[in-house]
Amino acid sequence: MTVQTTDLKELGRLKAPAGFSERVLSQAGIGDTYAVFDTVLGPVHVAWNGHGVSAAMRVGSDEEFEEWFEREVGRPLTAAAPPADLAARLANELGGRRGLRFDLRGLTEFEQSVLRKAREIPRGQVRPYGWIAREIGHPRAVRAVGTALANNPIPYFIPCHRVVRSDGVIGNYGGGGPEAKKQILSLEGVRLSKLQELARSGYRYEGVRSTKIYCYPTCHHARRAQERNVVWLHDEAEARAQGFRPCKVCRPPAAAA
Repeated sequence: MTVQTTDLKELGRLKAPAGFSERVLSQAGIGDTYAVFDTVLGPVHVAWNGHGVSAAMRVGSDEEFEEWFEREVGRPLTAAAPPADLAARLANELGGRRGLRFDLRGLTEFEQSVLRKAREIPRGQVRPYGWIAREIGHPRAVRAVGTALANNPIPYFIPCHRVVRSDGVIGNYGGGGPEAKKQILSLEGVRLSKLQELARSGYRYEGVRSTKIYCYPTCHHARRAQERNVVWLHDEAEARAQGFRPCKVCRPPAAAA
């Protein structure tokens, strides 16, 4: 079939729909698109591409989010209508039900391992920075774990707010500072006043007399115990001396024999 010159000219005048090229780049993972979602935390700007959700932040405007994304992620970004089911999957993630894929390609393998481990912390519970360091096989890299969490590009959905200092103090938060961290933890059901009281008293673990198991204070296993069966413990050595063994769910460190 012969293509007429006039036909080629007509094809040359055709324009792709607005945002078409950006959506193609996003699906290929080369660029990202974003939208604002109403969540239990308020409005959250969320970016995504063909690999998954790539960034999230609570900011005051689209311009602020775009500037932050360019600075922290460095890929092309454009506003777009989200996939039909994304809002529901974001809500599920905040509610403790996994349903998202994440794009962590811009992070080092160490940073990715830190964020993957943080995602394992159940909703309504907290773990210390040292727990993540130990769980990923780098027990001395506590400071590096803190840095990786501070630079988490997808806070709220990868829950770095569930990681606190080893002394029980809440600590800082890249998703909006300590007050935002407290707000989110309270929303998830963490008893912050109790955590702060334990931190001031130097208690790190909760032992249960009936099971002879000790846990981190927010572990659901310990929270089911009756108050008369609870023993508060300062450290692993004290737990071992009283005949307690570490919980296999929250996995606190065991004292050396």
